[in-house]
Amino acid sequence: MSQEELRHGPGLKYSIREGLCLEQKPEPCGMVVFGASGDLATRKIFPALQGLSQKGLLPEGFFVLGMGRSPLDLAGLKSRLPGLPNLYYLQGDYAADSTYAALGSRLKELAAKHGTKGNVIFYLALPPGLFHDVTHRLGQAGLLDQTRSGWSRVVFEKPFGQDLASALSLATEIRDHLQEPQVYRMDHYLGKDTVQNILMFRFANAIFEPIWKRTYIDHVQISVLEAEGVGRRAGYYDSSGVLRDMFQNHALQLLALVAKEPPASFAADCVRDEKIKVFKALKPFDERDLKERVVLGQYRGYRAEPGVSADSQTATYAAMRLEISNWRWEGVPFYLRSGKSLRKRHAEIAVVFKHVPHSLFSQLAPTHLDPNTLVFRIQPEEGVSLTIEAKKPGPKTCIGALTMDFDYAEAFGEHSPDAYERLLLDVMLGDQTLFPRQDALEETWRFIEPLLHASLPLRSYAPGDWGPEEADRMLEAEGRSWRQP
Repeated sequence: MSQEELRHGPGLKYSIREGLCLEQKPEPCGMVVFGASGDLATRKIFPALQGLSQKGLLPEGFFVLGMGRSPLDLAGLKSRLPGLPNLYYLQGDYAADSTYAALGSRLKELAAKHGTKGNVIFYLALPPGLFHDVTHRLGQAGLLDQTRSGWSRVVFEKPFGQDLASALSLATEIRDHLQEPQVYRMDHYLGKDTVQNILMFRFANAIFEPIWKRTYIDHVQISVLEAEGVGRRAGYYDSSGVLRDMFQNHALQLLALVAKEPPASFAADCVRDEKIKVFKALKPFDERDLKERVVLGQYRGYRAEPGVSADSQTATYAAMRLEISNWRWEGVPFYLRSGKSLRKRHAEIAVVFKHVPHSLFSQLAPTHLDPNTLVFRIQPEEGVSLTIEAKKPGPKTCIGALTMDFDYAEAFGEHSPDAYERLLLDVMLGDQTLFPRQDALEETWRFIEPLLHASLPLRSYAPGDWGPEEADRMLEAEGRSWRQP
């Protein structure tokens, strides 16, 4: 029997009903983290594994073996991660065959010690230039062979190529040693609770899916705003830019979750099949209207950042208007924007509904009434809000916008876990639902690539602003405006 708890928020009462938990516990396995002494491993991967351990979600038999070229203070690392059991380290040169022979021997030893049955995950927290060589050497050492005892899976961090050609080349190289069910391409945005909640919101509630289409929705805004500049990532960023860093992956993946059709089931490939259909339905960019659909910008002072070229033409901001040519979304614009050194760190998806067709209130036109807006807040505070029109208290007929707001931390009494916890658990479970498939990467590169070579003006904007004024004008030309968090 379900339990229900009544909670109070600011100006709001709501109940939390204990529901169904679909969480599984993975079978025994080990994890090898390449780049264990690097920033990503120490800042994200190891703490995520510690979080899973504290929640009792790691398998009974489990170990972590860090791999790195430099010495690592394992005792110091263990002291910072007291809840992460069975942590080991192996130093070696990634380009030396002897390293992989030593790795194979160590894995056999640890598998016997912890009862992992030979199941192993290789996490490549490495620069993309090392992906092929490390995968090749793992394959040559027989560590990726699915015919041996136990399974093997490989996690790749983005970026997956620099353009379509390099993405295809990387895929060919990986296929020499791995089958697609072994490959997990990490996009940490897909592991965030609010992002996953888009699927639950749409497909577990009967009241929303009937209105989730062009008949009722005016437009959709997807914003991924960052307050900081490029910082220590300047060397990488100047050769990448915002289109490669944010749009080809995070932004288009968020768009697909909002726009895709209901899958036949929640099986991984059924969910991912529907994403592919969205990417294929995106209206290609046309040179004739490119300047009206895309705005690129660069924050002032970017070229003075250490590691950035003095005459860099790299975009640190982009805003674009996309269209999906299918029955559900024809005529509904999707506005996407992302950038560095903006006024506030904030990521959200806003679904803006159409104005009422007719106003019953004599002094108010339909456009005087704020449109209903459903917002999925992704960061920094995760939650969902819905804005409706309502009568204000008093004898007069006064109408105002009322926002009903749901906050994860407030509602459930705990903060959402880091996205890496969710995704690492899925890798252990063999669930690829939240991991982009190769054909999806190819479609998103195919869509974004024309912008990489387009002759578009690079607009300047001040650090701490909302981006170039031209991005505001793009929406104003259609009678709309960006939501400002």
